[in-house]
Amino acid sequence: QVQVVESGGGLVQAGGSLRLSCTASGRTFRSTLSILDMGWFRQAPGKEREFVAAISWSGGGTYYANSVKDRFTISRDNAKNTVYLQMNSLKAEDTAVYYCAAGRTSVILSAAAYDYWGQGTQVTVSS
Repeated sequence: QVQVVESGGGLVQAGGSLRLSCTASGRTFRSTLSILDMGWFRQAPGKEREFVAAISWSGGGTYYANSVKDRFTISRDNAKNTVYLQMNSLKAEDTAVYYCAAGRTSVILSAAAYDYWGQGTQVTVSS
C-alpha cells in the first residue's frame, strides 16, 4: 500500500506564489515509489476534479493543463519520495482543493489512471 500526503496549501493574494509538496510512503507489491507517475489534480466547489500537472516516474516527462502552463512547475525528488508543485502568478480561479496522486499510469493526464490519492490541501487565492 502507498500513502500520499499533501502539504503547503493556504491563503494567498492574487499574483502570489505557493509551493505544494506531496510525499509518498510505503511500497507496492510490484512497484517502488520511484517508478510511480505522480500527478496533481484540483477540485473547486461545485466543479469536477480536473487535471493540473503530472510528472513521469523518471522526471523526464512533465505535463500541464493549459490553464496553468507557464505559471505552475511540477518537479520530483525520488530520493525523498516527494513531488512539488510550484505555483506562481496565482489567480482567484486557482482556488480549489489540490490532490496529489500516484500510480503506474497508462494515461498520465487521467485521474482514473492513478491508484493512490492524498486527502487534499486547500488553496485559496483572494482577489
